[in-house]
Amino acid sequence: MAKAILNKYGIATEAGNITVYNYDSKTREYLSSAVEFLAVGVGIPAHSCTDAPVEKKEGFAVCRTASLDGWEYITDHRGETVYDKQTGQPVELMALGNYPDSVTTIAPSTLYDKWNGFTWVTDTDAKNDAARDDFEQKKKVLRAIADAEMDWLQDAVDAGIATEEETAALTEWKKYRVMLMRVDTSKPDWPTPPGKQAS
Repeated sequence: MAKAILNKYGIATEAGNITVYNYDSKTREYLSSAVEFLAVGVGIPAHSCTDAPVEKKEGFAVCRTASLDGWEYITDHRGETVYDKQTGQPVELMALGNYPDSVTTIAPSTLYDKWNGFTWVTDTDAKNDAARDDFEQKKKVLRAIADAEMDWLQDAVDAGIATEEETAALTEWKKYRVMLMRVDTSKPDWPTPPGKQAS
């Protein structure tokens, strides 16, 4: 088959086959090549050209220039995980181009890190407040466990049907609860619950 001949407007003046190079309509990224048959008066398909793209290069995408008159390399970080400087949350890059100013490739070390313009700095006040909140919650849970154990043991004592082991367990749980309530959640030293839980 004869090769198509195009005029300066990209319209075939002689029918034939021609290799075209397709690119994405939005990103202008090179997609593929194809051999097209062009009849006289027909142009090449939209979003394609007849000049071959440049060779692939690691870390870059081959794209048509904005003026559509050549090929260029555009930095390609798609698929990489970066971190939002405001929230510290991971973000997967989906677009071609350099890293956005709003992200960094450096991962924060803790949930309480703040970006200072150069690196992550841990907000120790926020970290300590969160730890204290967690410890307060733990204290409430441990208190609920102790209360539940003591309730039924106290019922047995009040009803005069407690065994010696149950009476002793009630005393141990009372001691444990007192020690638990004395725990300073800013620097907790948790008491050990009674080893034998009569339940």
